[in-house]
Amino acid sequence: MKRPIPLVFGITALAALIGYISGAQAPALFPETEYVTVRWAGRENTHIIRADGSVVSAGAQLKELQRPPKADERAYCMNAILNGLARQGYELVGMHPDEYVLRRTTRP
Repeated sequence: MKRPIPLVFGITALAALIGYISGAQAPALFPETEYVTVRWAGRENTHIIRADGSVVSAGAQLKELQRPPKADERAYCMNAILNGLARQGYELVGMHPDEYVLRRTTRP
C-alpha cells in the first residue's frame, strides 16, 4: 500500500514539468520578416509601401538627385531608393518593371 504515493508523486511531478516546459517561451522556428514595396510612378509620384501599411513618398528625395545626362531616369532613381533601403537591412526578393519587393529579417 505504500507504492501508490511515490507513483502519484511521480505523475504529479511529471505533469508539472510538462506544464512548465510548454508554458516557457519557445524559440521561433522561422525568422520574422517584413516586406517593403517600391512603386515607380515617375520622379514625383514614386512611393514606398512599408510593412505597417504606411506609404512614404520618395518624390522629395528624388527631386534632389542629379541624374547623369545619359542615365535612364527610372533606373537611376530606383537604384538610389534600393541602396537606401539596403542600408536599412532590406534585400531585393522580386521585381516587376514598375515595382520592387524587398524583405528584411526583424527577429532571428
